[in-house]
Amino acid sequence: MEVTAVTGILDTTLALIFTWVGYKTTRILWKYTPYSYPNARIMAMEARLFSEQKFNELAESKTLNNFVINLEDSDYRDYLANLPSYDAESIDRALDKALAGIYSLMFKILPKRVNPFFRLLLQEWDVRNIASAVKAKIRGEPAVNYITDLGTMPQKVKAIADSKSMEEILVILEGTEYEEIYQKLLLGEIGVDEFETQLYKMHYSKLLEYAESRKDEEKVILKEFVRLRIDKLNILTILRAKAHGLKAELIKPSLIPGGTLNRKTIDTLLNVEDLGMALAELDSTKYGEIIRNVREEAERDLSVLDRELERYIRQRLRELTRFYPLSVAVPLNFLLQKEAEVKKLKAIAKLIEDGIPPERIKEIVGELT
Repeated sequence: MEVTAVTGILDTTLALIFTWVGYKTTRILWKYTPYSYPNARIMAMEARLFSEQKFNELAESKTLNNFVINLEDSDYRDYLANLPSYDAESIDRALDKALAGIYSLMFKILPKRVNPFFRLLLQEWDVRNIASAVKAKIRGEPAVNYITDLGTMPQKVKAIADSKSMEEILVILEGTEYEEIYQKLLLGEIGVDEFETQLYKMHYSKLLEYAESRKDEEKVILKEFVRLRIDKLNILTILRAKAHGLKAELIKPSLIPGGTLNRKTIDTLLNVEDLGMALAELDSTKYGEIIRNVREEAERDLSVLDRELERYIRQRLRELTRFYPLSVAVPLNFLLQKEAEVKKLKAIAKLIEDGIPPERIKEIVGELT
């Protein structure tokens, strides 16, 4: 073979190698570099999350004035600074605004290819607020007591709460994605429970659709997160229904598609006789260990299982952050921890207002971990 031919082959081979290396390098930079800054910032915020000792100190506050003072060196200071009065409801709303600020920050600092997911997550509060306000209106109760300052449409939600008639709510929802579902409720085509279910089905369908549109580990992480949350909702829906003796045909329409539990497991759960048997059937799923640890308590109070499922989801996200340290798992993990922290702070404020002794507050809040 002539020297020129050999040289040409070598040049071509080297060019292919450098092209491949360049492609791989670009691909790695595209995947991981955009997460470097936001995840470093998030980890700094994570270091400021409250310890058990801090919660115990807050439980010792005795008055809500002291409770707010004890939060002056925290990220909640600005949200609590100008409260008109120190009562649990005002503090609750201030903490909601602080949590909304975290969602907004995630949307601002995360890569554009994934930050819309956090806006979609925030929309779940729209769904909760609309469903809660409408149900309160139907019961003739003050809807304002059932809404929060979280979500993407707080002004519309407040308008719904203040509305004078069910027809007025339709006008408020005009042009939103919720208009058609509410119109069905207004026309009597669906009941209030189905109205709420359809809102959640639409919401989780959007989350899953977005997760499916991502690539590589972003797709894996987002799908896992959404499907676990769907599992939690479906499990609790079935168990609450079984606790009230409802039959499968009445429960099935309330379930949200897309979770990790297979159809056979769901069908079995739907057709068992009672709550105890449903809990026993879950023993063979990945949630079995959770169920076994709290089964006796859960048969008396399903809120125990609610907390354990939340804990499981947080644990799973922590595992994903270790496996994918430069990924969307990090902000999701932090967001779940922040939500848990806010929940504890709200509980402490309410318990202080109710005059519960500090030692009992510590016990109650400890159970929320």
